[in-house]
Amino acid sequence: MAERPHALAGLKIVEVADDIGGEFTSLLLSRLGAEVVKLEPPEGSPTRQVGPFAAGRADADSSLNFWCYNSNKKSVTADLGSAEGMAALKDLLADADILVSTLQPRALKALGLELDGLTQTYPRLIVLSVTPFGLTGPWADYKSSDLVALAAGGPLISCGYDDHAIPPIRPGGNQGYHSAASFAQIGAMLALLDRQKTGRGQLLDVSMHEACAVNVELANPYWFYPRINVHRQTCRHAQPSPTQPALFQCADGRYVYFALILSEPKAWNALVRWMETKDMAVHLTEPAFSDIAYRQAHFQEVQELVECFFLVQDSHDAYRDGQAAGLPVGVLNAPEDLFADEHLQARGFFQEVEHEGVGKVVYPGPIYRFSSFEEVPRTAAPRLGEHTAEVLGAAVKTIEEVRA
Repeated sequence: MAERPHALAGLKIVEVADDIGGEFTSLLLSRLGAEVVKLEPPEGSPTRQVGPFAAGRADADSSLNFWCYNSNKKSVTADLGSAEGMAALKDLLADADILVSTLQPRALKALGLELDGLTQTYPRLIVLSVTPFGLTGPWADYKSSDLVALAAGGPLISCGYDDHAIPPIRPGGNQGYHSAASFAQIGAMLALLDRQKTGRGQLLDVSMHEACAVNVELANPYWFYPRINVHRQTCRHAQPSPTQPALFQCADGRYVYFALILSEPKAWNALVRWMETKDMAVHLTEPAFSDIAYRQAHFQEVQELVECFFLVQDSHDAYRDGQAAGLPVGVLNAPEDLFADEHLQARGFFQEVEHEGVGKVVYPGPIYRFSSFEEVPRTAAPRLGEHTAEVLGAAVKTIEEVRA
């Protein structure tokens, strides 16, 4: 059987990024098989200084955060503030398909770099700018972070607890940066399709602020149409009015998520039958509870019985039995619980990657699973300047030579 290609095999990307938004954009493309050359300043990207660090070594080559977002890349060092560094960038762009940049307008002006000009110099180049607030507008040079983006863009107000005396809670996982990167990847693919038709690249301006502003779930439609604000709820979608709690504690102390929907007859009947198998349906089988309005009027009564029902079960038993009954029940996992998740194990989601001097490190596995393309194996994030000589030529000093 002939070897299947990678989806973006042959595509070259140059990354000039100092935050997770740009790094994750390039990572998504590298996981499709594109070659990504990460151009860093001689001291390294600021993200190399973000902990936690492998084996407690707080140095540029030990950041687990950096490893996560920069696997499958090559690291080249050059000072863009120097003539040599700018020449190195232009050399890289000569045969590149995409430039991923997080440089904001003030930084671009200081470097004498015009992104529009690059598309003129390199007609086939797609210049993908991923910045906090975009390349234009009064906030174009403002600094940001994942928390600032979620707050300014709107999602944060919907995240938190029923008790509104507690401020909104930032969700984990760098969701602001990831939202921008996801839109950037989609934009890059559209620009590549357009280049197939026209033969020309273009400048694509992606704003993390705007990506977050359209990623607020129910808040936008509720405000745009009936002019109603939604309110945050504990582990539930933000809504104009409070909805019933959906977390239930089990006998082992863990919680399951179960959206108790009283208005849907099929779900209600499935729940009652499930409760009957453990002799805990009590009076929910009475004819009166077949009426939706009656169930809703006696919601608190139903809620208490369901709470007792889950309290006598192990969380994983409740999860499996609930799913077998056709009900949307899920166990609340902490991140570390995922390593033992039988489904992720069966799909081979986690992969071990060898890191020099550290040994094997566990990474999240395939982002994409194509039937027509070969899976791209995950490789270790590069050491600072590891590929400078390889990519730019032997005349350029590697970071190891500089350190020596």
